[in-house]
Amino acid sequence: MAHPEIDLTVYPAECDAFGHLNQASYHAMFERARWELLARGPGMDYFTQQGVWPAVRKSSVEHHAAAFPGDILRFSLLLVHVGRTSFTLRQTARRLRDDTLVATGEIVFVCVDRQGSPVPVPDSLPQILSDRALNGNLRRVAVNGVNLAVDLRGEGPAILFIHGYPLDHSIWEHQLAHLDGWRRIVPDLRGMGQSDAPDLGYSMTTYAEDLLALLETLGVGQAVVCAMSMGGYIAFEMLRRAREKVRALILMDTRAEADSAEIRRGRDLSATQAREGGAAAIAAALLPRMLAAGVAAAQPELVERVRLMMAATPLAGLLGALAVMRDRPDSGTLLRSLSGLPTLVLVGDEDQLTPPPVVEAVAKAVPGAGFERIPGAGHLAMMERPEAVTPLLAAFLAGLPGIP
Repeated sequence: MAHPEIDLTVYPAECDAFGHLNQASYHAMFERARWELLARGPGMDYFTQQGVWPAVRKSSVEHHAAAFPGDILRFSLLLVHVGRTSFTLRQTARRLRDDTLVATGEIVFVCVDRQGSPVPVPDSLPQILSDRALNGNLRRVAVNGVNLAVDLRGEGPAILFIHGYPLDHSIWEHQLAHLDGWRRIVPDLRGMGQSDAPDLGYSMTTYAEDLLALLETLGVGQAVVCAMSMGGYIAFEMLRRAREKVRALILMDTRAEADSAEIRRGRDLSATQAREGGAAAIAAALLPRMLAAGVAAAQPELVERVRLMMAATPLAGLLGALAVMRDRPDSGTLLRSLSGLPTLVLVGDEDQLTPPPVVEAVAKAVPGAGFERIPGAGHLAMMERPEAVTPLLAAFLAGLPGIP
């Protein structure tokens, strides 16, 4: 869509007796914003021309802050899921004067014909409503019942990058730009970034099947897997299901053991926090532990970038990932069985979330694995110290058997 945002003014008639924007008015303003955005893009007659009509099946609004007469609200829209006959839109309303998030809406539509029978979603809808999916090298790939946003670059042997929670593909930006000679495949996991965020359908098996299906769809028979944090847990599941697809393994800032009872309770508390405060609350809680202290002080722009990335994660994706991590199996036995698989393990030496001894234990469990500590880095070493991380990855890749 050419204009993904629109500003609407709050009028007194839309407010209650106390002067707050009425809850019913939010639904009306979200609907008006959708039609205005459609009018600025393909035209308000888009669905009529396609011979379908988007009937609302489910609509919900989460209220975060108050709005008053005269406030200007900036509405944005994102297509978060496309099924066979249904699609889901997520809308936000921010108060323009102080950039405060005041409401989030999620609407599920079913496409119907004139008789009211469900019909397939128009093929052009993702392009019409997902302007961000067309930016740069990013494209949408339909796999395993969802659409994954994937950054694809280069030619050569394949390397699949898997990000952690609650992040997106862009954490690998420096590695994407500098690992020439490799076909770099960098998706957003389901429920994160710009990939679909269904309400249900999250498990470690599902995450792994998404990525295995992605490789198959792209015609990749075997790939190096480079994974960090939660991405490491997904890599372990890929190895359980299809070890022959993994040419080599790079693990960053991850652990092998299942969650302890204490950590499981922490996951449940985070889920409650997410339901009550949304992704912004999760970002505020995690951010102080994500980056090394020196990096946070010296690179405020990186701090803000990571905060915005985490705060943009859909609620369904947050809750799905938290439950999956809480219930994941222990992978110690798996790692000890990886003899013959070239493996490199890295950790930021100031990582608070997966401290160096925890990550070093992963390296010791894999026969023959290499291990490197990244000085002055926390949990996001690939972003904090890319000038140290990327050469280590390049050297490891260059040393793999069969690489010219």
